[in-house]
Amino acid sequence: MHGSGNVVLRLANVYGPRQDAGLEGGVVAIFLERLAAGEETIIYGDGGQTRDFVYVGDVVQGLLAATGRDGGVFNVGTGDETTILDLHRACAAAAGVEREPRFEEARLGDVRRSVLDVSLAARELGWRPQVGLEDGLRLTWDSLQ
Repeated sequence: MHGSGNVVLRLANVYGPRQDAGLEGGVVAIFLERLAAGEETIIYGDGGQTRDFVYVGDVVQGLLAATGRDGGVFNVGTGDETTILDLHRACAAAAGVEREPRFEEARLGDVRRSVLDVSLAARELGWRPQVGLEDGLRLTWDSLQ
């Protein structure tokens, strides 16, 4: 109607410094804050469910890459699946602790697998994530200290 275009960015599971563990979807913040406090961590289900975790700095770069576009729908993630159990182990490694999580029954409605195809963003926006999970978790852990 007004000649404006719309760009939609679909974000994977975003994590990074200053993420509030009390907000929805902040499993990285929850794990790291509990590990920092010496508290027990919990995985709901068997830990084999997967997610695509993308560092907040990469999301910002994705937003900037989409600026000025006339339109389009782009996924901003890594395209890599990480199990929740592997995420927990990586968070524990970033925190420098060896602690296994407690497992509880899966929550109703939890998705088993979630990963984004980011090839369109790479092709049309020239955007690719730059921060790997290990480095992103270390940066996030460091921000808690």
